[in-house]
Amino acid sequence: MPLFRYKAVGADGKIAQGDLEARSQTAAIDRLQTMGYVPIRADEITAAQADKRSLRRPLFGSRQITQSQVAVLTQELATLLRAKLPLDRALELLIELSPNARVQHLVTQIREQVHDGATLSAAMETQKGAFSRLYLNMVRAGEAGGAVDSVLMRLAEYMERARELRDTVSSALIYPAILLGVAGLSVVVLLIFVVPQFQQMFEDAGQALPFATQVVISLGEALRGYWWLMSGVILAVAYYFRKQFAEPATRYRWDNRLLGVPLLGELIAKLEAARFSRTLGTLMINGVPLLTALGIVKETLTNQVLAQSMGNVAESLKQGHGLTQPLMEAPYFPKLAAHMIRVGEETGHLEEMLIQVADVYDKEVRSSIKRLLALLEPALILTLGLVIAAIILSILVAILSINELAF
Repeated sequence: MPLFRYKAVGADGKIAQGDLEARSQTAAIDRLQTMGYVPIRADEITAAQADKRSLRRPLFGSRQITQSQVAVLTQELATLLRAKLPLDRALELLIELSPNARVQHLVTQIREQVHDGATLSAAMETQKGAFSRLYLNMVRAGEAGGAVDSVLMRLAEYMERARELRDTVSSALIYPAILLGVAGLSVVVLLIFVVPQFQQMFEDAGQALPFATQVVISLGEALRGYWWLMSGVILAVAYYFRKQFAEPATRYRWDNRLLGVPLLGELIAKLEAARFSRTLGTLMINGVPLLTALGIVKETLTNQVLAQSMGNVAESLKQGHGLTQPLMEAPYFPKLAAHMIRVGEETGHLEEMLIQVADVYDKEVRSSIKRLLALLEPALILTLGLVIAAIILSILVAILSINELAF
């Protein structure tokens, strides 16, 4: 559909300008008048001109709406629809109330297409990158069942629970990351600023230094003289691993290794089981067919080993088998979760059981994180202490050896 750049006068007398899609210039002018504007101009622009304008956006700042903003938008839209407001009016209110320009632009685009007769899911689908496949399928299912407000409420709840689980993992990593950063900084300060204070004294003594002291001094000289080269090597290694992880085969091998690590592998499996169960349960409750839901769930899993297992589960379902047996055979998928899903499948309450499994494994993830941190934090502190102690002892040994020769 052609894109028109418009300039118009609003009811308050202020000039408004922007872009909108319409079938023709006349349709664009009609839409502006419907929105309460007095059109001044509406000129068709090419895709190249639109792309050029997008490059003028601020350098620092996301060009896309964030998932947190999508969650808030979903909650607000669900509330307005539940209050029996028409969809068009609800979207108009969201445009007026939203304090964020990106959200306003997104909702404006959606409203314009809905106003032209498109469904909400179809309008959302045109906003590339803003709404996930899971989101669109649930809205589509809600439209088919005439319960868009209820679906949006469930979506908002799903996104909130997913955010809480993600924040739990992120928060757990903050302290170890700070600890590692302090450890690295402490070692660098010792090698660059403290060790050189003794180096001149050792050179004046003219005596052979212990091997440990020579190693520490050499490390300090290397950091001072070749820090740029070391930084380049670190960046190159990081780029290499990032590129390797983009390869499906390499990513699969690393994900398989991580699942085999004690404690960490168990945590990853529980995290993925919680994500799998909540996503699949939410989709099925909202009327998405099981096979379609499994295809969507596979895309939400971050571990490629478990994601491939979900592909095998889908193939088994196509052959007429149940959901539980392939899950039982899937490597690393928690057996308790599979047994709980079997109970739900046998009793005809699969959707409710999947949500219950997700709640159980949300708690399990939190417990596993606490156990992992209980072991990781002392290990990091001990390692930091040993490294700093080794540097200090290497200097003390050299000083003592010089003093012994002096006497």
